[in-house]
Amino acid sequence: MTLNSIGLETTKTKSIAEDLNHLLANFQIYYQNLRGIHWNIKGKRFFELHPKFEELYTDANLKVDEIAERILTLGATPLHTFEDYTKAAKVPVGKNISVDEKAVQLIVDSLTELLKIERAILEASDEANDEGTNSMMSDFITEQEKTVWMMKAWLGESI
Repeated sequence: MTLNSIGLETTKTKSIAEDLNHLLANFQIYYQNLRGIHWNIKGKRFFELHPKFEELYTDANLKVDEIAERILTLGATPLHTFEDYTKAAKVPVGKNISVDEKAVQLIVDSLTELLKIERAILEASDEANDEGTNSMMSDFITEQEKTVWMMKAWLGESI
């Protein structure tokens, strides 16, 4: 077993970094979706949703940076081209969405996909004793679960 400079097994951190790159690609698509719905939202709920979408894309942008820096901390290189992102992403792409309910549903669908990826990373990072990644995933999951609940409540749905 070979350990890296931060005391983690190199074979396990390589795999976790690959998973984090997959998450990074999906977060970049989610971020772009949020920018698009922020710019294009129309209707009676504009003043309610426009700032909310800005809040969400600002947060997503910070998370993109955290994920990329964690990948670097693990000794790998973060994906950084749109070509890489679109090849790796599973998050749905929202194009020309201006209707409030469709925009909020896109957020729910995107976060649902991100949560699946994050839970898999959480499990792998726990097994690798990678507390840094584990803590980051746990924080992301907690926050995103609450956002899904709130968005579904806004849609008049339950979890």
